[in-house]
Order: sequence, then C-alpha cells, then structure tokens
Amino acid sequence: MLKLKSSREIEAMRNAGLVVWEAHQIAKGLVRPGITTGEIDRAVEEFFLEKNVIPLFKGVPGPVPFPAVCCISVNEEVVHGIPGSRKLQEGDIISIDTGCKLKGWCGDCAYTHAVGHVPDDVQNLLDCTSGVLQLAIKLMGSRNRWGDVASEMATFVRDYGFSVVENFVGHGIGKNMHEDPQVPNFCSPSFRRKHDFELEPGLVIAVEPMVNMGTKKVRVLPDFWTQSTNDGKYSAHFEHTIAITDGGPLVLTAAPQSGEEKEMTGVVTTTEG
Repeated sequence: MLKLKSSREIEAMRNAGLVVWEAHQIAKGLVRPGITTGEIDRAVEEFFLEKNVIPLFKGVPGPVPFPAVCCISVNEEVVHGIPGSRKLQEGDIISIDTGCKLKGWCGDCAYTHAVGHVPDDVQNLLDCTSGVLQLAIKLMGSRNRWGDVASEMATFVRDYGFSVVENFVGHGIGKNMHEDPQVPNFCSPSFRRKHDFELEPGLVIAVEPMVNMGTKKVRVLPDFWTQSTNDGKYSAHFEHTIAITDGGPLVLTAAPQSGEEKEMTGVVTTTEG
C-alpha cells in the first residue's frame, strides 16, 4: 500500500531535500582533477554533522555495511560506488548520490558531473540522463499513471542511442529511504499488469534514471557494492525526490525558490536542479 503524504509532511520532506541540495553544491564545488572521491565524501559527511541530520547511506546493511555517506561512482561505475583514494582525472565523469533524514523525513538526490572537458559522446550521455529526469518531472504533471511516464522515458533514452539500466529502479520515500512503490525508468508488460501505480496528490517518489552508453547489463565488483557496466562503457545517474501535489509535481531536492526561508552555510547557490 502506498503511503501518501499530507501537505505538512511534504513540507517537512522539502526541508530535508534542501539540506541534500546544499550537500550537492558542496560536492559539486570540489569536483576537479586530482581530488579523491574520499575527500568529497568527507566534506559531505562534515556538512551533515554540522546540520545535525542522519545520513541515509552510511551503515546500510549488506555483506559489508556501506561505509560512506555518499555513493560515488566514476565512469563505467553505475551506482553504489564506495568513496576512497581514487583521484579524479580530466575527462572522467563522477556520479554523486547522497541523502539524509531531517526530523524523521528523508531526501535523496544524485547528479553526474563532468571532470573538466569530456568528449561529445560523453556529454551527450550526461545531457540524455539529466534530460530524461526533467522529462519525467514534466510528465508527472500530465499523466495519470507511472507506466505512461516510464514508457516515454525509455523511448527518450533509446532515441539518444543509449540504454536504460533495468537492474535498479527508483522508489517511494518518506520516513524511510525506501518505501513502496518501485519506480522503474522503463515499462514492461509485467509492470503494467502487476505494479503500475496512480500519480495522485500525496505521492512522493525518488525518480533516478541510470543510463549506459552501451549495454544495459551491469555487474557487481568485489567490494560487494559497486555496480559497473558489463562492457566498461560510461554510465550516468541523476535523481530527484519529487512530490505530487494539487498544483503539480514539486521537486523536493531542487534549489531554494524565491521566498523560501533557508539557513544556508555560505556555499555559493545556483539555480541548478
């Protein structure tokens, strides 16, 4: 059963989403050749400590509990990369996924950044993946069921010549990071029959397309967490936490809007997101 949220609960999730957005601005400002993925993760962890929020990722159970507050995946790594001593190089792409819980409510968001200049085909991958997320947000205001949105997302990606990862999907979110429903970025007949859901006010979901330059197939690395493309080609990942309201979709992990009161920490704000 889907857990629909009240307007007051959505407002509380927006507060969590703003903290996540600000964490991403800190991470984005650090992305450059020579920095390690571990340094980026530590900066986000320090920020979460300052804001007195609970990181969503650190300690997530598995064969090895996840050891960081960010999943940081580089180049052919799709999702769930573990930050560490790897230094970024010119031409890399880096996917940063993080989330937190504030006063009992969660926010979750991911961006993929170019490290310096990247080839045109890699830039197309970034444009496609960010573009398909924006398409989904737009369609959530005009479609009745998620399957209709997901079907158009898959077509959008195919038209770029890329592939949608099907092993991992988005999710409902609220008091827990992962709630029903599952939110795929493609639409299979089985999903239509058994798992499709209505886009109704109060629904809050994390939409997170993962797009590969080559095959959609992925494999897990020996660290038990990092998922990599089977063919070694690049992958990108973008994600927002989005609420359906009476006025349409509301991106809870977007930048502060005019009139929103938010105590910032001195980072440079942008209109990204």
